[in-house]
Amino acid sequence: MTEPIAVAVNGAMGRMGMQISKLLLEDPSCSIVAVVEKKGHPSVGVDIGTVVSSRKSGVLVSDDFNDIKGRVDCIIDFSAPASTLSVLRYAQDRHISMVIGTTGFSAKTEMEAIHRAGSETAIVMAPNMSVLMNVVFKLVELSARALGGSYDAEIVEAHHRNKVDAPSGTALKLADIIAHAYGRPLEEIARYERHGAVGARRSGEIGIQSLRGGDVVGEHTVMFIGAGERLEITHRATSRENFAQGAVLAAKWAAGKQPGLYSMAEVLGLT
Repeated sequence: MTEPIAVAVNGAMGRMGMQISKLLLEDPSCSIVAVVEKKGHPSVGVDIGTVVSSRKSGVLVSDDFNDIKGRVDCIIDFSAPASTLSVLRYAQDRHISMVIGTTGFSAKTEMEAIHRAGSETAIVMAPNMSVLMNVVFKLVELSARALGGSYDAEIVEAHHRNKVDAPSGTALKLADIIAHAYGRPLEEIARYERHGAVGARRSGEIGIQSLRGGDVVGEHTVMFIGAGERLEITHRATSRENFAQGAVLAAKWAAGKQPGLYSMAEVLGLT
């Protein structure tokens, strides 16, 4: 029998962290060995099992990765950029694979650090771990390549009222896919929101609109709009379990992989 994969979760008490922890506790092919939250969090010292499944697991919420004893094959991170980079250094030093679902990395230096770490350990990084959303990425790529700049590209995304970054990482990924298909840098052709007398739409620009409200888990629509017709590709998530399932799948795939910075497309065989 294959030994279970030893997985640690960073950002354990966030929406995604709790869902991932629940799935790991239910998956016999995985062993959850640590759950970590920021210092001072009220759940530190609490059994994660009693939080996510109402039964003890023997795994207590910690605030320090250095408390981990024993083997760790992969770390799943859904936290905040500063926390992710701190945990990344821990994983890099120990050659532990990592799944990064955190979004909102703003500084060029932050992404450079992730790329450097990928030369020493396996990292799967995706703004959206949903299997279907990653199929959407592929469909958008194929559509953008086929249509070129002859159709106007617009992206509309909606999330819950507490989401702190906008546009979503998924929307930016979609925009980047289209820009790459156009052969243009995204920063040159992205148009974030519109207000007032903005003038006619520029040829080749990619419009990105963000909506926030209620408890919307995540919705993304890409439109390719022409004269007399338009193509819409929409993904609606009604549960975070889809993202959590993708993250666990990525952790299983990444454990033991050669160093590199991978995407969910590689995990799913879509490349």
